[in-house]
Amino acid sequence: MDELQSDYSVYRQVVSQLLNDQEQLPSLPMLTLEIRRALATPEVSMARLHGLIGKDPALSALLVKYAASPLQRTRVMPRTLQDVLRVLGMQQVDRVVMMHSIKSLFTLQSPSHKQLFLAAWQRLTLKASLCGFLARTLGAVPPEQAVLASLLSDVGALALLSAFKDSSLAPSPAHYQALCQRYGHSLGAMLLNKWAVDEEYVHIVRALGDWSAPGAARLELIDLVNLGHYHVLLEAGETDGLPPLAELAAYAKLYPPRDELAGDGALALVAHNWEEIHALAAVLR
Repeated sequence: MDELQSDYSVYRQVVSQLLNDQEQLPSLPMLTLEIRRALATPEVSMARLHGLIGKDPALSALLVKYAASPLQRTRVMPRTLQDVLRVLGMQQVDRVVMMHSIKSLFTLQSPSHKQLFLAAWQRLTLKASLCGFLARTLGAVPPEQAVLASLLSDVGALALLSAFKDSSLAPSPAHYQALCQRYGHSLGAMLLNKWAVDEEYVHIVRALGDWSAPGAARLELIDLVNLGHYHVLLEAGETDGLPPLAELAAYAKLYPPRDELAGDGALALVAHNWEEIHALAAVLR
């Protein structure tokens, strides 16, 4: 036990150093910044966007897959990048670009780092997909905004891995989870401020897991993110301290039949559609 506590103390010290030096945190890639600047220009041409996005084949592939995903409900499947840009529109493309950048930002120092990252990314994409599914079904906010907000809400978990530059210094899964619980929100907010993203997303990082905060009377973005977060915890069996769903402020904003509960305490809407949710998660991975 003493050895485990000693190891955790070392990890805490490393993460504390990261909190005090945000220059260690990853910056958005130059190509991402170029694309986002172009998207923010009213007179940007399709040819200009096509040229920029085409520099990253993985981004192009993700955009095509995302435009053809169940979230979009397109009658004709987009086949080219030009089709994708027309289907998604500028705001959606901007958000998908950010999603892609998040995954590509973190350097993996060792197989142990990679294992931690892949487990964290799998969890994040499942939560984001669930959030996007709820957004599309409930009609509260654009689905791609919900997906991005959910990914960004837990980006601190990925940022933690930036602290461990030494390939021999990788925390155990248990230590990593404890570090995420203690430092994830602070690191996530730091990272989003460094990237100069909308303040709304920084607020969501800070409000993640606050089950009782009522907020606005209508269903809003943070409600969808917390509903997604809740269901991922429930699905993983991480129920210690987790209140019944009916006690959540977000749940109180749902109306029949969307508020129907399944036998395991989840929303029936979620319990009956895991196949579709996992299919979207596969797109993001």
